[in-house]
Amino acid sequence: MENLKLLSGFFQAIENDFRISTTHIAIFAALLEFRASRNFINPIQAYSIEIQNIAKVVSPKTYHKCMRELDDYGYLIYVPTKNKNKRSSVYFYLE
Repeated sequence: MENLKLLSGFFQAIENDFRISTTHIAIFAALLEFRASRNFINPIQAYSIEIQNIAKVVSPKTYHKCMRELDDYGYLIYVPTKNKNKRSSVYFYLE
C-alpha cells in the first residue's frame, strides 16, 4: 500500500515534467519493487545491478545517469558509493 502511494505520487509529480523518460519510470518502479522485497525500509541499500535487472536497464551508464537525474530533480535522494563492494543508498520522500 505504501509503495502504491509513492508510485501514485511520483506519477502525479512527473505528469508535466518533460525531463522524465520511460527509463526514469522503470528505474523508480524497480526501486519500489526492491524496497517492497526488503520490508519497505527507507533508505534501501542496493547494488546497481540489482535494480538494473528489475528495471531491464542494461547500461550501467544509463542507470547512473537516470539515478543522478532523479536525485537532481527531487524525486529521491541517491547516495552512490565508489566502492563496488558496498551498496548505494536510496532514500524516498515519505509523507
